[in-house]
Amino acid sequence: MARVKRGTIAHKRRQHLLRHTKGFRWGRKTKFRMANEAMLKAWTYQFRDRKAKKRSFRQLWTANLGAALKTKGLSWSKFANLLKKQNIGLDRKTLSLLAKEKPAVFEKVVEKVTQKS
Repeated sequence: MARVKRGTIAHKRRQHLLRHTKGFRWGRKTKFRMANEAMLKAWTYQFRDRKAKKRSFRQLWTANLGAALKTKGLSWSKFANLLKKQNIGLDRKTLSLLAKEKPAVFEKVVEKVTQKS
């Protein structure tokens, strides 16, 4: 077999990784082996925290809705049950945004859900 010289390819691979570690501390930004381990950890944390972000925003929306509904004399669980029974497909994010940005519209949604039919 012919000899394969990998100098440029290996250099390119290392430089590509080191570009990702810009801003890291100490040898983790300049030494390939340490940078490689640092990036594996960083990507693991990124993946984990993207999931955690979704959870925390959902909790935030629920807390905002709970606070907005408390002024109307309702709890979130009862309100969610009423929404489901009436087949109103508004999610937590939308309802939270309505409660915060457009209280008049949110008031109408609450009235629609709570009225006896």
